Amino acid sequence: MSRIHLLSPQLANQIAAGEVVERPASVVKEIMENAIDAGSTKISVEVEQGGVKLIRIRDDGKGIDKDDLPLALSRHATSKITALEDLEAVASLGFRGEALASISSVSRLTLSSRAEGQESGWQVRAEGRDMEAEVSPAAHPQGTTVEMRDLFFNTPARRKFLKTENTEYRHLEEVVKRMALSRFDLQFQLSNNNRVVHQLKPAISEQMKERRIASLLGADFINSALNVDIAAEASGLRLWGWIGLPTYSRSQADQQYFFVNGRIIRDKLVTHAIRQAYADVLYNGRHPCYVLYLELDPALVDVNVHPTKHEVRFREGRLVHDFIFRSIHRVIGESRPGDRTPEATPGFGTNLQQQVEPLNQSFEQQRISLPSESNSPGAFNFSAYQAAKPSQGQIQQQMAGYAALHPQTPGLTAEISSVGATLGAASTADIPPLGFAVAQLHGIYILSQSAQGIVVVDMHAAHERIVYERMKSAWESEGVRSQPLLVPVTLNVSEAEAEIAAEQADLFKQLGFSLERLAQESIVIREVPVSLARSDVSLLVRDVLSDMKVYGTSRRIEESINELLGTMACHGSVRANRQLTIPEMNALLRDMEATERSGQCNHGRPTYVQLTMGELDKLFLRGQ
Repeated sequence: MSRIHLLSPQLANQIAAGEVVERPASVVKEIMENAIDAGSTKISVEVEQGGVKLIRIRDDGKGIDKDDLPLALSRHATSKITALEDLEAVASLGFRGEALASISSVSRLTLSSRAEGQESGWQVRAEGRDMEAEVSPAAHPQGTTVEMRDLFFNTPARRKFLKTENTEYRHLEEVVKRMALSRFDLQFQLSNNNRVVHQLKPAISEQMKERRIASLLGADFINSALNVDIAAEASGLRLWGWIGLPTYSRSQADQQYFFVNGRIIRDKLVTHAIRQAYADVLYNGRHPCYVLYLELDPALVDVNVHPTKHEVRFREGRLVHDFIFRSIHRVIGESRPGDRTPEATPGFGTNLQQQVEPLNQSFEQQRISLPSESNSPGAFNFSAYQAAKPSQGQIQQQMAGYAALHPQTPGLTAEISSVGATLGAASTADIPPLGFAVAQLHGIYILSQSAQGIVVVDMHAAHERIVYERMKSAWESEGVRSQPLLVPVTLNVSEAEAEIAAEQADLFKQLGFSLERLAQESIVIREVPVSLARSDVSLLVRDVLSDMKVYGTSRRIEESINELLGTMACHGSVRANRQLTIPEMNALLRDMEATERSGQCNHGRPTYVQLTMGELDKLFLRGQ
């Protein structure tokens, strides 16, 4: 082994580039962050051959002074921090001062700029073994242009690891998308091989923001999204943005964007909180979609934990986790069928409210009620509907009233004429979101006519969610009942987990568990919730302690209880081939509209599908 020696500036920069410059997309990220920090309003990105041959980024920011240009290509040179205390509340996207030096060491980089108030622009290059900067005059408007050519031309080993041109370009385009989503007030342009791909104007209003999201992520996302805007004044946290409905999920986590104070991050604590919020409504193996923005005091988050700044560390991790979980969980729970329905087809019906009121009144009186709590779990069956079923005389009386309103439809059966004819003449404002039932299909689905078109409901899945939500509400109102174990269970755990068990003993007590610390690495379980008495409580407690160690909190106990309630609700719900009357079907539709998360069953499958009049017209080529 040779003796100790100093590395040359070029080699030191190339080693640093291994952390900062992974591929062309990394270059675009670093330079665009600098452009945003410079106060730019317009940012233009031009690339060729996926960014390997050329990357040119222009902005109209404050620019760089002539005397500062050589320093801009030096290692650890920055204008964003001056002392260690500045790292405690970093408000800028970049601050390390390594990006330009690293990029210039593995490519042919030219930096041109004209600062505010200067008469002319200047450009600088860093070449040679000592990376000496050469400054020369250049015609340039106010702002900065960074031009990078031939990435990894002097490091062939790194260049071999680059993928195909299309793959590298997709990574690069994804970076531009993230930047465009992080700052709606800026204008962005992306050109690939001399062809403009994205031209995004500043988005000020809510409608313009949604239009930008639709252009970047697709119209389906924004049409299936719920708005989030929740603030906690006591903790200074605010979460806003858009989350996709549980029925709009994807096989990959490719539409998940989370920003902290304008910085895109991928943090396991945030991901865990969001997954927990969707746990009760998301189909197995699917991933939620979201574009969310968390705002908090910069002093409460440390962004200096990773070279690429993708990861952050929250000083109050448990507080942030609970806030994100509760915010998203509440928004999903408050959503109801019809919240995101498209606009009604123009001219669909006229305002004859007096004709639909008898229907509203009769169906409102026939709401589903759960059996008494004294019933066994298997008693959660369709008897609830039978108890609400009106007598034959009442039905005939209603039929006669509906027939009197519609003497022009004698050819239809009494039930369908009472519903279908009234819907055809009613105002869209008078029709509930899920409409009124007109038929039952194959003993499985309910066919309903709504203001927008038709709705098909899976009656078992819908009833399952209704029963499940009511059982959860009853369980939460009664609290958790515990029972002592005949033989206490002793667990050998790590010292850190034993300390957590001792510190969180009160929390475990609220959840129905009684834990005591026996020794430095041993705890004992003395009481468990009655509903989980037959479960593997030792495995459950270990999982809860593991979650608390990593995330500071856990919902595994609640999820286990919910899983048990979900199984009871599934077995107690109406089964296929059960014939329902029109009033019974409408009672189910009205309860769906009043029940949280009724768009999905307990297993995450959709409970209903809606086809608008426009979609039906397309199927039959009407108007073409």
